[in-house]
Amino acid sequence: MQYLNDAFVRFFNFLHSFVISFIPNPNVSYGIAIILMTIIIRLIILPLGIKQLRSSFVMNEIQPEIKKLQEKYKKNPQRAQEEMMKLYKEKGASPFSGCLPLLIQWPLLLALYYVFNNLTGINGVSFLWMKDLAKTDFLLAIISGATTYISGIIVMPTTGEQAKQSKMMNIGMAIFMVYMSMKFKSALVLYWVVSNLIQIAQTVVIKKIEMGKKTKNSKA
Repeated sequence: MQYLNDAFVRFFNFLHSFVISFIPNPNVSYGIAIILMTIIIRLIILPLGIKQLRSSFVMNEIQPEIKKLQEKYKKNPQRAQEEMMKLYKEKGASPFSGCLPLLIQWPLLLALYYVFNNLTGINGVSFLWMKDLAKTDFLLAIISGATTYISGIIVMPTTGEQAKQSKMMNIGMAIFMVYMSMKFKSALVLYWVVSNLIQIAQTVVIKKIEMGKKTKNSKA
């Protein structure tokens, strides 16, 4: 883990050196470097993100079939589970697809927590409305919670019991991120917000592509 943390520190310093060669003002260069780092990280995990999104969309589509199986085998939960696993395999879906983005993000968030906690250059540096990237920012914390909620809700099922449970979990996660963002440095929360915005855009684009394919196949 220490090697990963050090690698992130070196990578960020390299990015900032590149940005500052064009934008010498640290009140701009540090923020731009954080945004660039976020974009690069998101590009690296893009293939996995696309796979997860497609699995999530399939999970939403097969909810009626899952409900039928649960009703059919309500007196035999083990058989219901076996049949649902067969359905998941057949459709190429995963019941854990909704959790995957967070599982990917947390190790990265921990590594960047180390980076910004050991980065003295951001002390006293402002960016946009944030007065100090080394301190907390209330508005950014609220935006962090809002973007966390939106990025989660747009991939979740819209009907059924699972939709209710997913919605409650998503609200809980959004509140948790507001709470944590009030403890983190603004530099780290800025990364999280930008990452969420990219995730939202990515979801919207992939969703449109998948819906287009579905419409095309239905007409064929």
